[in-house]
Amino acid sequence: MDFAFTSEDEQFRKKVRSFFDEHLPADLARREAQGFHLSRADVAEWHRILYRQGWSAPHWPAEFGGPGWTPIQRYLYELEYGLANAPEISLIALSMVGPVIYRFGSQALKDRFLDPILRGDVWFCQGFSEPQAGSDLANLKTRAIRDGQEYVITGQKTWTTSAHQADYMICLARTSLEGKPQAGLSMLIVPMDAPGVTVRPIDTLDGDHTINEVFLDDVRVPAESLIGEENSGWNQAKFLLGNERTHNAYIGILRRYLARIPVLIEAERQNGLSDAAATRLLRRHAELEIDVTSLEWSVLRTLASDETPALAAMASGLKIRGSEYLLRAGDLENDILGLQVNPRFTPEDMAPLPAEASPNAPGRTTHYLYWRSATIFGGTNEIQRGIIWNTMFKK
Repeated sequence: MDFAFTSEDEQFRKKVRSFFDEHLPADLARREAQGFHLSRADVAEWHRILYRQGWSAPHWPAEFGGPGWTPIQRYLYELEYGLANAPEISLIALSMVGPVIYRFGSQALKDRFLDPILRGDVWFCQGFSEPQAGSDLANLKTRAIRDGQEYVITGQKTWTTSAHQADYMICLARTSLEGKPQAGLSMLIVPMDAPGVTVRPIDTLDGDHTINEVFLDDVRVPAESLIGEENSGWNQAKFLLGNERTHNAYIGILRRYLARIPVLIEAERQNGLSDAAATRLLRRHAELEIDVTSLEWSVLRTLASDETPALAAMASGLKIRGSEYLLRAGDLENDILGLQVNPRFTPEDMAPLPAEASPNAPGRTTHYLYWRSATIFGGTNEIQRGIIWNTMFKK
């Protein structure tokens, strides 16, 4: 196939780039580039800016409030978004929950949630993983029992990103013990301020708080909170996890790294890095760029492919490679900056920095340690390899 973008594609890309240049707050982009975790409050105004432009949900169909872009336009937008150092906005609500609601939800749920999600007025967390059911969701134990016009939910969720900032959880729970484990799951919307919901922080290796464990003790939600039919949650979960097939290739973020690394090498050369050492680092950068470019071609092949079961395997392959390349990029940046990145700088350390610290050091340790988990979240790479095997080879 021809991987060249059309003139219309290039014009669209220029439009997106110009918009980011004009409207993305510079301080927000700086903090995102340095790897500091940004809160809901930090990105709220940027979310509103994108909403006013009609770009807060680039992959949503126009009928539900999205821009109605083609797959290539969505890809180019994501690429430029990463290069501009634009931060994620309510990723779970926009990329996961919204599509599940407009695909499977009742009209009442669509009317209640879709526009507030687009505006950034409500945030969601994803209640899937449990202490004994991480990537293997068929083993989850959380129960949702129908009691008249309500469901009563009891169980525990873990690794729940943004639960401490969310208004609602999209919760996968077991509503039947009959048949195969996958057949008894349902998806419900749970208010995070409902009686019986307890959120406890989990501090991670990067020294920050982005994930949590959530306890659900006899939490009552209206029956109207059910998305789709009872016991249909497995199909909805598969749709949710596969909806953005190319997002987990992390092309925009990888291109951000590739643009930044030569700048870091040159800055360290000015600070005494030898030419031989700089050449070795630049060679590693070139090797990574070759691999990222090949990953981009795979993304484009996926976007151009017809809907087939093989797309699940393709999406898993993109996730494996993208997460592995993120680790390589982080390793390379740390090798460039050396011991200067060992302290874990916070935003408060920015002015003034210790005299021995490179101006490029703040945020690097946080960023590096956070992305070590890329091979785990979103379905571990081991699970992704199992999906590839079961899709392509298992008879």
